[in-house]
Amino acid sequence: MAKPETTTNAASDTPVKQSVFQRLYTGTGAFDIVGHRKRWFVFFGAVVIACFATMGVKGFNFGIEFEGGTQIQLPATGAEGPITTREAGDAFAEVMGTNPAQTQQVGVGESAAIQLRSETLEPNEVQQVKQVLFERLQPLDASGTPSQQVISDSRVSATWGGEISRQALIALVVFLVLVAVFLVFYFEVWMAVSALVALLHDVVVTAGIYALVGFEVTPATAIGLLTILGYSLYDTVVVFDKVKENTRGILNLTRRTYAEAANLALNQTLMRSINTSVIALLPVVGLLVIGYLLLGSGTLQDLALVLLTGMLAGTLSSVLLATPMLVAFKMRDPRYRKQAEKVRARRENQARKLGVEGGAEADLADDFNPGDDEQLAAELRREKAYAAAASVPARHPKAGQERRGARPTGKRKR
Repeated sequence: MAKPETTTNAASDTPVKQSVFQRLYTGTGAFDIVGHRKRWFVFFGAVVIACFATMGVKGFNFGIEFEGGTQIQLPATGAEGPITTREAGDAFAEVMGTNPAQTQQVGVGESAAIQLRSETLEPNEVQQVKQVLFERLQPLDASGTPSQQVISDSRVSATWGGEISRQALIALVVFLVLVAVFLVFYFEVWMAVSALVALLHDVVVTAGIYALVGFEVTPATAIGLLTILGYSLYDTVVVFDKVKENTRGILNLTRRTYAEAANLALNQTLMRSINTSVIALLPVVGLLVIGYLLLGSGTLQDLALVLLTGMLAGTLSSVLLATPMLVAFKMRDPRYRKQAEKVRARRENQARKLGVEGGAEADLADDFNPGDDEQLAAELRREKAYAAAASVPARHPKAGQERRGARPTGKRKR
């Protein structure tokens, strides 16, 4: 596959080497992404296996909304100063005999609070825990007075958590089915399959990162997951749309192979994908930093992590996985393999005529645009003319052969 990394100086006809950024912006096909698709398949396969291993070993830290239980919350400021998570946990253990399942501080400043989560407690047990928390820690209300009323509690049943999980799974399946139908009708079957594989990769990677980091899985996580699936699909559709444009009528052309046309499409949309990802990730990183450093663990942190992980995975999969996988599927078709052989044969023929090895590689750097109907029609007519010329025998045989094997038409000369 051609890798044009130089341009020609108009004044001296000397090659001028292009920088990486120049090649990114010009999108000439200099980055051979599709040509190294086997490497990308191995890389993504290893990542997916690692994520499955992480999920199997560490599992997920499901929130109270999914597993059910009791949550008790109180201000992080008491009559004797700040209240620590350890002090709150010790007070809980004094009543129940065991430590809470999770104790964390959320928020900052005057809005800071301590959250204790445990398995489902009976009403009298909740009341006992709240009484001990008040007696030992003396949490302050908005007026600065110790009050037991500022200690709140909430209870979520495991049935309700299971219903959330079921609805989230149904939403994911419906989303994937609608995506498949859309891609099949707008593009084709193999593009739909490649896009779905990329989407599933994004889900597995995001889940693996959550299991590795140990962040709590909450409804905000499910919302963020559906959001990043839409973002990943959007980026993949943009690339596939350019691939579809570059490969119009390619079976009847001998200018590029399907793999080269798809790689060119990737290069032409690569800078756009990078710019879109950077602009989209900046506020997400800010949200993660604010949620973690300033507000503490909570909904913002959960949402930001799933968005950050999913967007990064989605960008990589749409560029390095979806299109290379599409090419791998296409090149299993005998028609596309035969077309690739015709392309190589034409280039070898042109190279022999030019007397320069690989001289026909310049075809990839021309200004042919298959998205232009007039250019495509002209190129198809030219290809038909080439095919017709190749199939017609020469009208004027070479000297010495024109009478060879012919019957005598006159008298023998004496």
